[in-house]
Amino acid sequence: MISSAQSAADHFEKQFGYAPAGVWSAPGRVNLIGEHTDYNEGFVLPFAIDRRTYAAVGERSDQVARIASAFTGEEVEFEISQIQRETVSGWSAYPLGVAWSLIQSGVKLQGFDLYVESNVPVGAGLSSSAAIECSVALALNDLWGSGFSRSDLARVGQRAENEIVGAPTGIMDQTASLFGQVDHAVFLDCRTLEAKPTWLALRENGLEILVMDTRVAHRLTDGGYAARRQSCEEAARLLGVSSLRDVSVESLEASRDLLEDVVYKRARHVVTENERVTQTVELLSSSGPKAIGQLMIESHASMRDDFQISISELDVAVETAIAEGAIGARMTGGGFGGAAIALIESGKVASLCTAVIDKFQDHGFEKPEVFTVRADEGAKREI
Repeated sequence: MISSAQSAADHFEKQFGYAPAGVWSAPGRVNLIGEHTDYNEGFVLPFAIDRRTYAAVGERSDQVARIASAFTGEEVEFEISQIQRETVSGWSAYPLGVAWSLIQSGVKLQGFDLYVESNVPVGAGLSSSAAIECSVALALNDLWGSGFSRSDLARVGQRAENEIVGAPTGIMDQTASLFGQVDHAVFLDCRTLEAKPTWLALRENGLEILVMDTRVAHRLTDGGYAARRQSCEEAARLLGVSSLRDVSVESLEASRDLLEDVVYKRARHVVTENERVTQTVELLSSSGPKAIGQLMIESHASMRDDFQISISELDVAVETAIAEGAIGARMTGGGFGGAAIALIESGKVASLCTAVIDKFQDHGFEKPEVFTVRADEGAKREI
């Protein structure tokens, strides 16, 4: 099924018996570089992609939320005042969490009906969850007259994911989804939340970003993600700083004896990844996208060896991409599954697609989904 604003509106009317008040959309994202730095108050460089979630929303006169979607046959009905982490489950926790988060921020609650369609792959590390959160947050912000800024709504989405869904994520995904611009990445300082558009110039240089979705679904609510975050917080505590943002490579090495080996490795990834993000932004400005490949490769090695969040499928995808002439490649997203990306010349895309599929078959892996993405605009009202 092809997702679109009109399709979401039509299905809403079929589901609920009346036309929605509007349709809002928000994109997934690819993180070009900067993984697990966001909750360490560091730097990230994601971009919104041309795959979107569409939220058709209608207002109700009571305090009930009814939620349906194209990817499940059930309709969830919930008293908004009863939303808690213990009372919600499944994908509906994301939009219900957004409603809860808005109410916690002082917005007067009001019932709503919601129908969701999406072409953002789920579990691929492309932030399908933030696409749901941001489309719904923008919709309810408009319908409830909240008057929140996009930065406010990013925090609303993050709080929903942290406190209702139970995933201890940073704010990168929501920011990318809300602040995306065509042909630009978002250079985000996760301490100040200052977001600057950064021109990618891919088309001008004959380049594409190819996503290699391993089809191994990652779950950020599982323990691996939380354990990495705890290690980072432990490293910051032992180093006497509020976050690893304040640690340089030199100061980390000088204090290595203070940290257990695993904690040191986790910290080293974050500290060096922050440097790679700022170097990538500088190179994009000074030399263009063909200059950033080595930083992407180093980023993947750091996630594989120091942060230990890669898996065999991601490593094979990255290694195959480099062997096929990609300028750079790395896993993207929280890890433990999901997707890798390759920065590659347009003329080599087809051969890389074939090579990745063949290599996965040789290893006995599930067939990957391979597709190109472009940097697209952020969340918006469609209808």
